[in-house]
Amino acid sequence: MGIVAGLDSSPDFTRIVVCDTDTGAVLRQGYAPHPVDAPDGAARPSDVDPQAWLLSLGEAAGGGLLEGVQAIGVSAQQNALIPLDAQGNTVRPAMVGGDKRSQVSAADLIDALGGREAWARAVGSVPQAAHPVTKLRWLAKTEPENARRTAVLLQAHDWLVWQLLGRPVRRTTDRGGASGTGYWSAATGAYRPDLVELALGHQTMLPEVIGPSDAAGTTPEGLLISAGTGETMAAAFGLGLGFGDAVVSLGASGSVMAVHPEALADTSGMITSLADATGMHLPVVTTLNAVRALRGTAELLGLSDLEALSDLAMKSTPGSHGLVMLPYLEGERTPNLPHTAGTLAGLRRESMRAEHLARASFEGMLCGLADALDVLRGRGVEVRRIFLLGKAAELPAVQAAAPMLFGAQVVVPQPADYAAMGAARQAAWALGVSQGTLDPRTPPVWQGAAAQVLEPGDELAVGQAVRQQYISVREQTHPGAFRA
Repeated sequence: MGIVAGLDSSPDFTRIVVCDTDTGAVLRQGYAPHPVDAPDGAARPSDVDPQAWLLSLGEAAGGGLLEGVQAIGVSAQQNALIPLDAQGNTVRPAMVGGDKRSQVSAADLIDALGGREAWARAVGSVPQAAHPVTKLRWLAKTEPENARRTAVLLQAHDWLVWQLLGRPVRRTTDRGGASGTGYWSAATGAYRPDLVELALGHQTMLPEVIGPSDAAGTTPEGLLISAGTGETMAAAFGLGLGFGDAVVSLGASGSVMAVHPEALADTSGMITSLADATGMHLPVVTTLNAVRALRGTAELLGLSDLEALSDLAMKSTPGSHGLVMLPYLEGERTPNLPHTAGTLAGLRRESMRAEHLARASFEGMLCGLADALDVLRGRGVEVRRIFLLGKAAELPAVQAAAPMLFGAQVVVPQPADYAAMGAARQAAWALGVSQGTLDPRTPPVWQGAAAQVLEPGDELAVGQAVRQQYISVREQTHPGAFRA
């Protein structure tokens, strides 16, 4: 068939992979950081001129990288909201990231619709500070003139696709990206313009939601542009997830998502019901504390890095000699304990050794993520295989404990830009459909990610005992935290 490209515009950089359409083999790559400076003390800015993304894209595509490419797919950071005026100009810089400015607005919106349950039933998620719908409420309250001028709403991948096509009258998005806005329902496949009005004060034009294998359009040069999607959905597609697969992502915070045939309405608000890039669904459960618990323990023990913490933890044994850490260092979302603190239980003379505390930090982090997995399992989501992502997934202490604590096969893929690869796979799908060589309901089959496979084996019973030790401490400390 030829070659296609996948473009991933993350919060910090643009990465482009050029792939063979038949196998998915990466033929060449490009990379460029975003020319954006964060304010002092901030990891990254909350407001970004989206033109920075185009500059980065152009630099990443330099040197003839896209020569011979027939189609491009676009993946981009989620929750980045670009308000446009009636002429298609940006009203203000894009509002990106976890934008804590809008935390109060999230609480306002929850109350305005009648509570968390009302939001979960309406769009499958409860407003958080990062959600575009919450940013709209902040805009209306804080920048009323900008809110009044806002006539069109786009997200990052919508805006980039629109730019690549030459800013046509038609603006599109995909169901994956739309499902994270807070004003589109994965269950009904429809927008809730009333929620835009609730947040912003008036309705706006919203991009057309096109199908997973549809093309957003063709450039004047004849280059096909696929629908595009959010980074989470693109990464799932790049990994080749299917039914029975879940992903546990180890960042400062953690997330667990799985492929499911239907949208889940969770009145507790712990499950965010997203759509994927294939026509299925991606229920997601987030924890606030993952690698940050490891980093905190390493600092407490005077260790230079997480590798040293892992080496120390490997000198202990499963169960950490009875030491249990509830790693709720920043409060917690799963369970919903926003104002709590972490707990260290089981202190005895024999457990008060550095290696046991190190092991307890790994077990506490993974047990917290196992709690998140259990939230999905409790709603009928099948989990047979778990993909473990993030730099911490390569640590020996994580790999030793994860299979027994999760109770499933654990797959640790080799590091790669799976979001860009997922975008390329989407481009190949749209190209094949346009040429009549692929079914619009069946994506191209690409080679799977090279990975290390870990089995719980004989240690499954040991892992269950460690989990029970953790659950007992959690229930004693926070009784009924997981009750509906």
